[in-house]
Amino acid sequence: MQRVIVGLSGGVDSSVAAYLLKEQGYEVIGLFMKNWHDESVTISDECPWLDDSNDAMLVAEKLGIPFQTVDLSAEYKERIVDYMFNEYKNGRTPNPDVLCNREIKFDVFLKIALSLGADYVATGHYCQKDSVEKDGNTIHRLLAGRDSNKDQSYFLCQLSQEQLAKTLFPIGELQKSEVRKIAAAQDLITADKKDSQGLCFIGKVRLPDFLQQQLTPKKGQIIEIPAQQEVFEVNEPDFKSAEERLAFIAQKYSYHPEDGQVVGTHQGAHFFTKGQRKGLAVGGTPEPLFVIETDVDQNIIYTGQGKDHPGLLRKGLFVKPHEIHWVREDLRLDTDEYMKVNARIRYRQPLQEASLHQTQHGLYVIFKEHQSAITEGQFVAWYQGDELIGSGVIS
Repeated sequence: MQRVIVGLSGGVDSSVAAYLLKEQGYEVIGLFMKNWHDESVTISDECPWLDDSNDAMLVAEKLGIPFQTVDLSAEYKERIVDYMFNEYKNGRTPNPDVLCNREIKFDVFLKIALSLGADYVATGHYCQKDSVEKDGNTIHRLLAGRDSNKDQSYFLCQLSQEQLAKTLFPIGELQKSEVRKIAAAQDLITADKKDSQGLCFIGKVRLPDFLQQQLTPKKGQIIEIPAQQEVFEVNEPDFKSAEERLAFIAQKYSYHPEDGQVVGTHQGAHFFTKGQRKGLAVGGTPEPLFVIETDVDQNIIYTGQGKDHPGLLRKGLFVKPHEIHWVREDLRLDTDEYMKVNARIRYRQPLQEASLHQTQHGLYVIFKEHQSAITEGQFVAWYQGDELIGSGVIS
């Protein structure tokens, strides 16, 4: 019997994953990751990880599988929380879920599982995996989940071949409704439990509240940039090289206080992110205000009216060499090569037609259509058909 350790989170998806693996004849062990208990940073009044841990234990009991809790809070603080605070402080917007998968679930957790004699780890992610032979090598493919409304392949965009080789996704070919039906039929306590909205494996947390405990509030100006501002009237110059043209398409607008007018104040530019609409507390504009840029050095938030404001829209982005990641190493581009792909810059965004251009300075992702709120620190993931083949941190 092959041994599989399931990351039981106390939710319905991982519960059904454990049940299905047991039905398939694996020896299944449930492991709950305790990722947070730092008393100096309150996350919420409730203690959600305690409830989740109890639910996970009750599911394991019901399925008749061994269960234990593993404390990964030191690694989580160092690799996720400290990194997040640092990114926000520098005016970037990290994605904790992608990081949690790369750094915790499929690294620290995977290593613990292997030390317990596991052949595989399994999670309740809505994505699929298969393997193909190429030039005598086995290549693992990361595929979108069958339920297009729940597909979570984007969150796994930083996984490697070594990690995929040891991973199973038992519910990837099911619809969410089918997963709940299975849980109800097995009388699992998680059958009707709502999906968690919080930070990965921590539970309910309002990010602004969380950030304010580490990042000092600092009053600054909110400046509105009119859509007709001449900063947006850029004429294409004559380019000396293809790379110069790519850099031009991918460059972002830069603003100065004199380009607009002060419409309000905020408590710290590092609490805001591009494309954000809520939390500005500025009324009286014909169309809602959106954040189009944050300047953490000057502590200024630049805004524009309406979701079609030119300050929100760009056709290209850049990924630095050390932040390019290929799930499919065999498809990696060499300098001056390019590839047509579909790509997304955030979870649940419909895939967009794009092309990748590898230069000696990094990778440019150029979209067919303008994209809204391309945000530094977030991940761009690229696909061929249903297969996620690579990703990178937006620079």
